[in-house]
This record gives sequence, C-alpha cells and structure tokens, in this order.
Amino acid sequence: MTEIEQQIFEALDKTGISYEVIRIDPDYSDTAFFCEKYGFPVEQTCNTIIVTSARGEKKYAVCVCLANTRLDVNKTVKKLLGVSKASFASNEEMNKLTGMEVGGVTPFSLTDELTLYVDERIMKKDWVILGGGSRAIKIKITPEVFTVLNAKIISDLALS
Repeated sequence: MTEIEQQIFEALDKTGISYEVIRIDPDYSDTAFFCEKYGFPVEQTCNTIIVTSARGEKKYAVCVCLANTRLDVNKTVKKLLGVSKASFASNEEMNKLTGMEVGGVTPFSLTDELTLYVDERIMKKDWVILGGGSRAIKIKITPEVFTVLNAKIISDLALS
C-alpha cells in the first residue's frame, strides 16, 4: 500500500461511514474504462476535479460531479472562486496539492485550505464511486460522506 493510499484509508475511517474498497487494474482507472470493465454505471461514478484561478492570486477548488455530467467551470466554479477566469489545474499542480495521481483523485485527505464543492445531484444517489488516491483503487460509499466532510453542496455545479 502506498503512503497516499494509507492516508486515504485513515481519512475514510475517520468519517465513520462504511465503504467498500475496489481494487482495479490501473490501466482502467479513467472513468469510462473503469465503468466498462468493472460494470459500474457512469451515473453513479464521480469525478473529482481540481480547478484553479487562471489569473492573479492562485485560488483552488476541489469539485466533485457525476461522470455523466460536465463541471461548469466557466460560470459556477468561476463564481465560487471569485475570479474572472478559471481552468483545470495541471497534472503537476494537482499532484503537488493532493499527492494523488490523475485518475485517482479523491476528496479524502485534502488539506484544509482546499474547499470541497459537490454537485447536489450526487446527494440523491444511494451510493457513489470515488477515486482512492491512486489509479489502483476506487471507493464505493454513500454520499452522506460529503456532509461529514463539510463539503459545500452546490446546485448546478455541473451541467447535464
């Protein structure tokens, strides 16, 4: 087990919410490949995306949306960050901020300065799939975990 995976499991255990660890072939970590290979519905699978301000003082947001939606970076996230322009963080920025791999980013074990935003549609699901910090792990858990993590639940964070 890697150091980041250990951190993720410790953070998960602190939530007090039961979860299932799904070990996968890292080559199938990207959402579409994962869903196809392992038979999970895309509408129950989440993407965790790091967004940054594109100009001025660096600001970051961690956004979670369902994989069958598209994060509204140009309107909603830009407004949440209070910036004139926002974009996806580079792989290098994302790794430096989280210590996680692309294809495994998760809302668990984040630093306190990163605000977590969750699309409200996620909260209506019985369970969701999230990254596990590395490309070899996915986490199946109830959306209740976002309440425990003090996430900001946002209407229309993502577009259909």
